[in-house]
Amino acid sequence: MPASTARADDDTVIFADLGWDSIQVHNRIAGFIIEHGYGKDVEYIPSATAIGFEAIMRGDMDINMESWTQSSQELYDKGIKNGTLIDLGPNYSDGRQGIMVPTYMIKGDSERGIKPITPNLKSVSDLAQYAKVFADPEDPSMGRIYTGVSGWTLTEKTEQKVLGYGLDEQYNMFAPGSDAALAGSMLAAYKRGKPWLGYYWGPTWILGSLDMTFLSESPYDAEIWKKTKTCAYPPTDVNILVSTVLPQKAPAVVEMLKKYTTTMDLTNQCLAYIKKEKADLEETAQWFLKNHEAVWTQWVPTDVATKVKAELK
Repeated sequence: MPASTARADDDTVIFADLGWDSIQVHNRIAGFIIEHGYGKDVEYIPSATAIGFEAIMRGDMDINMESWTQSSQELYDKGIKNGTLIDLGPNYSDGRQGIMVPTYMIKGDSERGIKPITPNLKSVSDLAQYAKVFADPEDPSMGRIYTGVSGWTLTEKTEQKVLGYGLDEQYNMFAPGSDAALAGSMLAAYKRGKPWLGYYWGPTWILGSLDMTFLSESPYDAEIWKKTKTCAYPPTDVNILVSTVLPQKAPAVVEMLKKYTTTMDLTNQCLAYIKKEKADLEETAQWFLKNHEAVWTQWVPTDVATKVKAELK
């Protein structure tokens, strides 16, 4: 459905249902509360990121539950400058990307009989001494570091980071052709209790399923990032944006969204639930609402919470 024809009912609250699973989960959580707690019809319209931004700025859609601002900085700046976007603040502030290893590499896993192999591994700069541990199966004289998915911009930047730390002297860089292949390599190693080293990000289902540890780096510094990338990846703001129309037609919903705050871990849990239980988005939203009542009831008045809880199956 074209965004410009979506507002047949001006009272309907319309979500930009952008193309990744975490925003779609948050859309259904907020949508369930709005529909059953505030008595508003809701609609989820699939959209590409840029089209969704433009639709909200025109008032054809109402809500973006996950604006990864640094990834859409130009559109965000345009909307804020023109007064056609309202930023309600972070959905979660701990979205993260970096170089990681299974936690059992550092701490062991007594339940699985795994002893720590690299107990002193703390930071990316420590990796030079552990290349043999993370041996490349195709070239055991070198370690292997997964740098992301082939063709992705962040993969190129991770490869620059490896060069910046001088790790290319000890490690071969490897980028599978898809996210599924990258996640699959991590999962396969984890199930066998074997070493794995590489770039990944959250929130994702796999970080909600496995116990992984990000290796530390010095705090993000724009100048260092520009030159060598030997610092943490740039911070990611994941905020809730709404149209200027929404405060007029649903002011109570806007007040709820101002208080809507979660974490990367909570989002990881939802995504892992989808994967493990083969649940759809609506089932996952209800699972969240039933299992994290102490979180979402802070966002709404008592009477709204009572209505929402009455509708949970």
